[in-house]
Amino acid sequence: MGKPVGIVGVGQTHHASKRLDLSGTELISEAVTRALDDAGINASEIDAFVIGNMDHFENINYVDAWATDGLGSFMKPVFKVTTGGTTGNTVAACAYYHVASGLFETVMGVGWEKNSESDTQAAIATCANPVLERDAFAGAIGPLAAEYSMYMGKYGATEEDAAIVAARDRNNALNNPYAHNRMAVTVQDVMSSPMLSYPIKLLDMCPRSDGACAVIFTSEEKAKRLCPRPAWIHTSVVRHDYTYLGDLEWHRLMSLESASAEAYRLAGITDPVKEFDVAELYLPVSTCGVKWMDSLGFCEMGGAPELVRKGVTDMDGELPVNPSGGVISTNPIGATAMIRVGEAAWQIMERAGDRQVPNVKKALATGYGGCAWSNVMIMGADTP
Repeated sequence: MGKPVGIVGVGQTHHASKRLDLSGTELISEAVTRALDDAGINASEIDAFVIGNMDHFENINYVDAWATDGLGSFMKPVFKVTTGGTTGNTVAACAYYHVASGLFETVMGVGWEKNSESDTQAAIATCANPVLERDAFAGAIGPLAAEYSMYMGKYGATEEDAAIVAARDRNNALNNPYAHNRMAVTVQDVMSSPMLSYPIKLLDMCPRSDGACAVIFTSEEKAKRLCPRPAWIHTSVVRHDYTYLGDLEWHRLMSLESASAEAYRLAGITDPVKEFDVAELYLPVSTCGVKWMDSLGFCEMGGAPELVRKGVTDMDGELPVNPSGGVISTNPIGATAMIRVGEAAWQIMERAGDRQVPNVKKALATGYGGCAWSNVMIMGADTP
């Protein structure tokens, strides 16, 4: 597992559909500056950077070069990763390992996206086989709609179950000043919104946001010196499949099952609903907030609809999920999974403001993207 690593600072931009006031470099700088302020350190104390965004979405190459001015990384090591929607969590995992290995003392992970300058759907379409799959699986919405349709048929989940998740996350976002979409939403509002691809409706689906997020990882000694309550990394696990989309198991997310099971084993988690105090989950659409609860081991297979209906994942429930408002409220793709890590860390650090869950000692953050790529990171208030 390496040396203990703590998160001591988090910074994110105010996210919006279009940040016309800032260039991409300036967007990065906003998050970086806020993370440094949150940690109470200056840029000279950052030894290295791990970065990520969906550069092919924006048709901009060599982002590690042009982002230098925003990062403050001149003459410092920069390591770039891109793993689809889960890029931000992969950035966090790499930054964690850079410190845990002893290679660097303090590393900043930064994810960002200027979605207002990109064509995300056109880019995603190219991941599907052009002959066998592109008509059915081009873009993000079609495959997500297909998997929930199959889950509904097998386990009796409903459109309303997904609408409960959508209303939960969108209303949670009202307490988050950084969130892109901040709106009071009822289950009926979601059910009445325009259909995108059955059974997914407009208010079920995430937006496309401009934004950035930066998280600072540092050694045990420095973390204890800088922060009264660091968020310690207990474990980080990555799993992914690559196959024809039609060959995937559509009733369950096997990569998330494998990643969460291994992360729980390493962190000694036997009952995640009872042992986690908060979870920031990468849910690109509300239907995933039903179906993927099974794969996270929050319930037996097919038990997610009852879990959601009972309010177990509400802010006042047994395991609050996405106090920040989640992905369906804010989605700057390269930063989205990093925001999950940063928000979970803030919960442990007791810096989450109006969205703070009381007495958070253990938190879960996930990422999802690519061809069934799943990341799981567990953090705690106690040193591992």
